[in-house]
Amino acid sequence: MTPSHPKGEFDRSRAVWHSAPGDSHSSRVEVAFVDDLIGLRNGADPDSPVLVFTEAEWVAFVAGAKDGEFDI
Repeated sequence: MTPSHPKGEFDRSRAVWHSAPGDSHSSRVEVAFVDDLIGLRNGADPDSPVLVFTEAEWVAFVAGAKDGEFDI
């Protein structure tokens, strides 16, 4: 028996992917909300792995991005 992921399973078949307006198709990030999980993927490669966040993790990630935590 395969153990389930601690966050639950992100159902890609039910995901409706969204990207920011004006994003280039060659370089974009897409996000989807399925049940209580949030998925993030490389929109230029729809079969790429999906990063999965809980709602609390997503809120912290977005707050960090807004605060410049990930600026290089």
